[in-house]
Amino acid sequence: MSPRKSDSRERMVLSAAELLRQHGAGATSIDRVLAHSGAPRGSVYHHFPGGRSQLIDEAVAHAGDFIAGLIENAAQADDPLKATDAFFALWRDRLVDSDFRAGCPIVAVAVETNDDAPQLARSAAAVFARWKEALAALFIRHGLPEERSMRLAAFIIAAVEGAVIMCRAERSAAPLEAAAGEIHDLLVHALRDRPDTGHEPRP
Repeated sequence: MSPRKSDSRERMVLSAAELLRQHGAGATSIDRVLAHSGAPRGSVYHHFPGGRSQLIDEAVAHAGDFIAGLIENAAQADDPLKATDAFFALWRDRLVDSDFRAGCPIVAVAVETNDDAPQLARSAAAVFARWKEALAALFIRHGLPEERSMRLAAFIIAAVEGAVIMCRAERSAAPLEAAAGEIHDLLVHALRDRPDTGHEPRP
């Protein structure tokens, strides 16, 4: 059975996201995506008339949506500590499974200068904002003030991303495990000291 016409588009987006994770934005070329995805060359400008910039932009959106979906599902959890621990565990598993070769595709785009495609930085910023809002919603639901929840969410994302970079450099999960432990303790205290609202999560 031959692949559907839409398969090549999806394969290219997924391949671009994976290449961003492993090699960064600068090394994620159209040729590399085609080789990785097995998509026909003629499909590039059919599916991505904006070329490489559009392809990378869509890969960033895809990766951002995937993680955001996991966070938003976790935001419905009864235990915000377990949900946050699971967020760190997700990144740990991704690092270990890739032998510490794969990082975050959003960071890969955010840290590189893309003067020819400034929308990529804006897309990365939008992804981080969505993750922050999703995590903050989890803490707000469990009784923390909105301002504190937003600060905690930003801190957790910064800690995860920084720890992932350190893990790749050290080829060890230790930095991520240390960050996870410290944030777990921080959240224990934050939730213990939250304003008295009956400590019932919001519906």
